[in-house]
Amino acid sequence: MNPSIGNPVVHFEIGCKDLPGTTDFYTKIFGWTATPIPSASLLDTHSTKGIPGHITSLGHEPHQYVTVYIEVEDIPETLTRIEAAGGHKLLGPIPLPDGKKFAWFKDPGGNIMALITKA
Repeated sequence: MNPSIGNPVVHFEIGCKDLPGTTDFYTKIFGWTATPIPSASLLDTHSTKGIPGHITSLGHEPHQYVTVYIEVEDIPETLTRIEAAGGHKLLGPIPLPDGKKFAWFKDPGGNIMALITKA
């Protein structure tokens, strides 16, 4: 890893069973704007601070979760290091419409986290 590049947290995701209700809750409480897409609501927090995110309803377990996406150069190489350190790959890499890829992993304590490429 190049220390000048780092691996920032660049996105958050809130999982739910009730997409409309959960989206309504967060947009009303925090004044966010939601843009519906299939199985998700992209969130605009109306701030230059923080990171963007979305609410999603997978339609299967896990339903309720919060995860953050850590930006990395190479997902397979990072997953290899995660597994060597006691973590477990859950899924991915999966391509996204914007050309990026993502993967989920579980850390040794059981937390679900995610990786995402820059492009």
